[in-house]
Amino acid sequence: MKESDKNIENLIDKMMAENTLESPSFDFTSKVMTQVLAAEKSKIKTYKPLISKTTWVLLFGGLIALAIYASLFSGSNNMEIGKLYSNKFSALFSGIHFSKNIMYAILIVPFMILVQVGVLKNYFDKKFDF
Repeated sequence: MKESDKNIENLIDKMMAENTLESPSFDFTSKVMTQVLAAEKSKIKTYKPLISKTTWVLLFGGLIALAIYASLFSGSNNMEIGKLYSNKFSALFSGIHFSKNIMYAILIVPFMILVQVGVLKNYFDKKFDF
């Protein structure tokens, strides 16, 4: 058994003497680092807003154009149609009466929700550092 171990050791020594250590090419490190950087860049997600800037501009432009059109070109015919719908709308809700507290709540709650959305967005942006 000991002799077989010696034979194995001699065989390993002989194989190690014949083979030299392989060394990497000159620019091995730079090649590996470029691959690592490319892999990191592919994982990064870029922020894309849900509604693009051009859509916001078109939306606000359309609203401004509609307001200008309504203020400049409002004729008597348009006013009669508006009165007709206004009368139907007011008749629909004529039986409902709210107290002042309820009206204040109806006006303030949406504003507070918008404020909270902004605050929470800033909080989570700072916490998760996107």
